[in-house]
Amino acid sequence: MLKAYKFRLYPNEEQKIYLAKTFGCTRFIYNKMLAERITSYEENKDLDIKTMKYPTPAQYKTEFEWLKEVDSLALANAQLNLDKAYKNFFRDKSVGFPRFKKKSNTNNYTTNNQNGTVSIENNHIKVPKLKSMIKIEQHRKFNGLIKSCTISQVPSGKYFISILVDTEIAQLPKMDNKIGVDLGIKEFAITSDGVFFSNAKHLKRSEKRLAKLQKDLSRKQKGSNNRKKARLKVAKSHEKISNQRKDMLHKVSTQLINENQVIVIEDLKVSNMIKNHKLAKSIADASFAEFRRMLTYKAKWYGREIIIAPSNYASSQLCSNCDNKSSQTKDLSCRIYICPVCGMIMDRDINAAKNLLKLAI
Repeated sequence: MLKAYKFRLYPNEEQKIYLAKTFGCTRFIYNKMLAERITSYEENKDLDIKTMKYPTPAQYKTEFEWLKEVDSLALANAQLNLDKAYKNFFRDKSVGFPRFKKKSNTNNYTTNNQNGTVSIENNHIKVPKLKSMIKIEQHRKFNGLIKSCTISQVPSGKYFISILVDTEIAQLPKMDNKIGVDLGIKEFAITSDGVFFSNAKHLKRSEKRLAKLQKDLSRKQKGSNNRKKARLKVAKSHEKISNQRKDMLHKVSTQLINENQVIVIEDLKVSNMIKNHKLAKSIADASFAEFRRMLTYKAKWYGREIIIAPSNYASSQLCSNCDNKSSQTKDLSCRIYICPVCGMIMDRDINAAKNLLKLAI
């Protein structure tokens, strides 16, 4: 089974120069090929898009010789990423057309482990085309065959490497526990057992400091060193918020996976939910989609089952005792569900979680 391990890198100045070159070359190849595809499509709209032939990264090396200085597998993977994005667009227009990569965005490239070109030894990692080994903070060991690795530089200036490994993952012992999980904003997750996982609201707690840093940045002269320093402070603040959020999501998802065999969650359409401008920031801060992604891959790793409730399943409006449907909970300020038929009184979120649990039973 494939599993990725992420570690921090500490490259020296020479290695930073090589990484910057590789980031730039892969970005150039991606943008160059995307521009040519757009031009070709506009000139040949009547032809089948699948029959069109495009240049490969190797063919560009005769015109741009500096591409030879970096890893050819990184350039090839840039082409594969574009192919995937292009096919996804023509398969489903809602995903959006591939966009050009900007230099200001997170820099990254992916390379493959061909003939052992990627290896770790004494807290240093060897990557293709680079003669010296890069220092790595390997905080945990792993066994298995390294398939590929992705090196990235985040806006705060830090370097990371994500290593994809083909390894064996020990399955958790099977159990009979089944649980329904209702997601919310006031409380992040509520289980059918009545357990509440609080919503830390990391962005909201850091908004004042972030606003001050953004204000300081806006006052700095463009191109100055003071502006670079201010931009770095903003980036580090955003990175801290992101890390806090991921830490919470990992802890909650891991606990649910460890304690339950079957987990039922809602099929939340986050893209539609954030159209509510009053709640958009809180919904985005909660990261429901990322939480679902974590539950899904962890369940696959450890032999658990995730059941996704149908999008039209009104878990909040149904009575978990008699199945009567009431529209009272359409008002988000209504926190207690009172059934007009059987008289049951229950917290609206626990009631919704119990209704979700019924899909597993």
